[in-house]
Amino acid sequence: MKKPPCFCALFGPSIRLTRVRAGRRIGPVMDDFGLDMEEVTKVIESAHVLVVRFAIVDKRLLIDTRTNEKEGPFIAVVPKAGSVEERFKSLKRLRPRFPLPEKIMSFMWPRHMETFHNSGLWNRIESRLVDLGGEPMSQRCSEVFDELSREEKMQVLAAIRGGEGYQSIWERPS
Repeated sequence: MKKPPCFCALFGPSIRLTRVRAGRRIGPVMDDFGLDMEEVTKVIESAHVLVVRFAIVDKRLLIDTRTNEKEGPFIAVVPKAGSVEERFKSLKRLRPRFPLPEKIMSFMWPRHMETFHNSGLWNRIESRLVDLGGEPMSQRCSEVFDELSREEKMQVLAAIRGGEGYQSIWERPS
């Protein structure tokens, strides 16, 4: 019997690496970003399908590194899925020539897009996609990053202005 696909994420105590000193665990391996960057880098470099969630942007970054003779790798900003099943269905609609992957890896980026870029993770994503799909992927990656940056800016402005989905804590006296 074939196992159903799974959605794996890099969070929670069962997945975090731990630091060990003198044979004893002393806590998770974390850095200034609040993530195990070594583990995230391994996922970026090895996952066939990856979803990156962001703290500010409600949309997701979908990366599919699978290729065939007709299609190269795929990167896009996609809506948040309501469930794991919904994400697999949306992936099938976006990439109909590919079978469903056994798993979709995911991690949450807790900071701004600029920090994501400056961390070196974006460069690793772009480099991997360019290696797989050639130079046109560089332009596509730039377009996707710009879209995510615009989304983030719109969310920040909406929060400042008390826009849809946000509530003002203080109001100017009349």
